[in-house]
Amino acid sequence: MSNRTDTTPLPETGFLRLPDVLRLFPVSKSSWWRGVKAGIYPRPVKLSPNVSAWRVRDIHALIERVEAEGATR
Repeated sequence: MSNRTDTTPLPETGFLRLPDVLRLFPVSKSSWWRGVKAGIYPRPVKLSPNVSAWRVRDIHALIERVEAEGATR
């Protein structure tokens, strides 16, 4: 994804909380959650009853998919 707004390298493993994900995909929280519900974006993992996070590998896969779709347009 060439228009990333965050220049911090994405770790290879671990989890990202929603604010970190939204720095990579600058959409509103409500748009992100609609995308999760529609299957466009990956589902989060519940780390505790009040904490959701996304696997870094799922975000890497999403970035690769978006870049591939952009290359074919």
